[in-house]
Amino acid sequence: MTKILSSLIAGAVFSTFVSAAQAETTLRLTLQLPLKHPLGQNISSFKEEVEKESNGELKIEIFPSAQLFKDKEVPQAVASGAIEMGIASLTRFVGTVPAVDAFYVPFLFDSTEKVQAATAPGSSIRQILDPAIEKTGAKPLWYQAFGGAIVLTKGDTPIVVPADAKGKKIRSFGATISDTIEALDAAPTIMSGSKQFLAYQNGTVDAGMTGITAVQSRKLYEVMDHLTLTNHADIEFIVVINNDVWNGLSEKEQAIITKAGQRVEQELRTSIANKEAEARKYLADKINIIELTDEQRAEWKKATSSVVDAYVERAGAEGKAIVDAAGKL
Repeated sequence: MTKILSSLIAGAVFSTFVSAAQAETTLRLTLQLPLKHPLGQNISSFKEEVEKESNGELKIEIFPSAQLFKDKEVPQAVASGAIEMGIASLTRFVGTVPAVDAFYVPFLFDSTEKVQAATAPGSSIRQILDPAIEKTGAKPLWYQAFGGAIVLTKGDTPIVVPADAKGKKIRSFGATISDTIEALDAAPTIMSGSKQFLAYQNGTVDAGMTGITAVQSRKLYEVMDHLTLTNHADIEFIVVINNDVWNGLSEKEQAIITKAGQRVEQELRTSIANKEAEARKYLADKINIIELTDEQRAEWKKATSSVVDAYVERAGAEGKAIVDAAGKL
């Protein structure tokens, strides 16, 4: 009888342990940037809300600074289930969804208002992009505002007008950004954000395109001399979750994640201008910051005007629909 009772107790304890283990779901998330970057802070805020609202039944485990996967590896890693969630530059989906590069077409979204309208959940543009991305196996949860694209240069001569870029090797992070660089008679070199510091330090490239907040968080000012505020493109990151993982969550869990994602998306979107201004203030005495005149900006628009045609050719009907929708914003 004692043995039977002991067995029953052991079985009950084991069942309780299994139930507890099953009740807690851990979602691992890969991030390219450090947690101190605005995107890192954004995902930390998401983690806090999800864990609180789920009473700890949902856990978000963040792996920052490309510890597990480089930026270019994230779409496949999430789609294959190698990791549950990931954050990557939107352009990293261009191989399967060429239309995602719309935000990198020079001056297509040339105002804060246009960017906000285009990236809003349910917008005419996201109604095209989000279902297409989901077909790859990774469901979009929310977009992360990264800010406007800027140009970094090393050496005595900064890139201020398009002619200054001629013949230079310039870091790129996507197909349409590369088209922009080629339109400047320069040579694009695609590389992940995490590789920039060493590439600039070693002279692998002469210049690079990124966002001003990354110049601060990645300490790129230590290896570059000039920062030109071209703001020729809108840099967007996207948070995705594996489709099967998402479908395996309860409706309650999905609702918690959706609500938290929408909150932090709007929070970052409305604060990105301030974060860029803070980065600019921080960098003021660390790197030469150049602001374009209206005439110089007009030169950039003219020099890169052909890129929209290359984008539409590559992205097809979806790309054409997005360009048309952008014109109505």
